[in-house]
Amino acid sequence: MKDCSSAADGASSQNLQSPPPRSLFLPEDCGGPGPGGETTQIDGCEFPDDLLYERDGLVWVRRDPSGDVVLGITSLHAAVAGRLTKVQGRGVGSEYAAGKSIGTLEGGRYFGAIRTPIRGTLLAVNDAVLATPKLLSERPYGDGWFARLRPLDWEADRSSLAPAAEAQESLAAQRAALHVHCFAAFPDYELFEIGTECTAVLAKLDEALAHASEGEIVHLVSDDWTAPAEMVNWSRRTGNPIVEQRKEGTLYHFLVRKTTWE
Repeated sequence: MKDCSSAADGASSQNLQSPPPRSLFLPEDCGGPGPGGETTQIDGCEFPDDLLYERDGLVWVRRDPSGDVVLGITSLHAAVAGRLTKVQGRGVGSEYAAGKSIGTLEGGRYFGAIRTPIRGTLLAVNDAVLATPKLLSERPYGDGWFARLRPLDWEADRSSLAPAAEAQESLAAQRAALHVHCFAAFPDYELFEIGTECTAVLAKLDEALAHASEGEIVHLVSDDWTAPAEMVNWSRRTGNPIVEQRKEGTLYHFLVRKTTWE
């Protein structure tokens, strides 16, 4: 990169690190949009239109033709939890009241509950997310669903849920309160390079990806105004794709996936 700008807000360069718990990166393929892929966009965050959401915007619900209910965490909840290291479910076969915990999430700096917004019997917890907690954050509306329940009284409990289009105001307020920013993929690492000499930024990115595993994501933040053009050139040269880029204030954000050429 050339002609680097000065450091923004007095921030200093930081080394590669795990992402903080309140950074949100929306999965590239949520796996759960409504017919035709319709979603409600709220400040860059997506909420599939074929799902129902509880008032805090932390859990989604979908009723199957069988009458049973599948539920999972929203991208907002994933943002609060951050990089997950452990997911646990409560006892299958037991009946739970609305608002009761049916599972827990753990991260480096987070421990919290997944609460059912409806009354019902817990039929199953998704084995895939128990084995791979990251799946719950990366595909919360698809393969990362959390549990299946048999409702006790769906018609009565349905009134506490709302589709995204109707819940936009409350979801937007929750997003703002949590300081959530949605991107195209959940990062494995973050690299803040504020006021760093331009060639050093790319050198540090190369070093970060050298230590990353295939398919992992690095979130790079730079205040260099030439970064967009230089990152495109870097991506073409190295073969590591830019999953998403955006500008927020004076800072440029890039999500880069490690991809090894054959």
